[in-house]
Amino acid sequence: MYALSWNRFRSALLGGCLVLAACGSSPPQPARVSVAPVDFSGSWELDFSQSDTVNDAYDHIMRDLQRQIRKQQEASQGGVAVGGMAYGTAAGIYALARMAEIVTEPQLLDIKQTEREVTVKREGSFALECDFGPGSTGVVESPFGREACGWLHDQLVYQLVLPDGLRISHRLTVSPDGQRLQVVTQLSTRSVSQPLVVAQVFNRYDPNRTGIHCTQTLSKGRVCTTEKPGQ
Repeated sequence: MYALSWNRFRSALLGGCLVLAACGSSPPQPARVSVAPVDFSGSWELDFSQSDTVNDAYDHIMRDLQRQIRKQQEASQGGVAVGGMAYGTAAGIYALARMAEIVTEPQLLDIKQTEREVTVKREGSFALECDFGPGSTGVVESPFGREACGWLHDQLVYQLVLPDGLRISHRLTVSPDGQRLQVVTQLSTRSVSQPLVVAQVFNRYDPNRTGIHCTQTLSKGRVCTTEKPGQ
């Protein structure tokens, strides 16, 4: 159910890294570990009505870019010297958005949590894993770059820094009643000064009771249907 989409992610990196190239990168720092971590375990499904879309994030950055361009044009007309675009080029922003589409695509999460580790299995994507066992520093090398994870107060934080400087982070927060999960994903690179941020909300659900059935089709990919109990 949660197959690793290495090929798709790697293709996106090869296509986008040329546009998103940055001047080096520094390794992420492990988040501070809380003595009372929150329990994220369970099954979660995306709430589309409460979640941002990549288009929303893309439009937000583009509006800021357009405002910056207008300011530069006005300053230039007034005889004031101005530098480059403060929010990067449109091509760089578009590349970030394309990468964000893949990173935020999973609609179902299955989280396993123990005192030693937390594993976030994401439908159709690679899992996010964090080891809190003895001797673990929270920083590991992956096929893509350097990963770091840990607790930041009551939030679970995953960070990935790619060799070209592209940074991807996921910040997970559970509601006080334990029924809603917010995942804030941020993508940033030095070629685009403003990060692209997508906030998604997931609701807790019981796969056995909701009757969610998924099938893989050639024409539409993965198709899921929901049946009421007893049907």
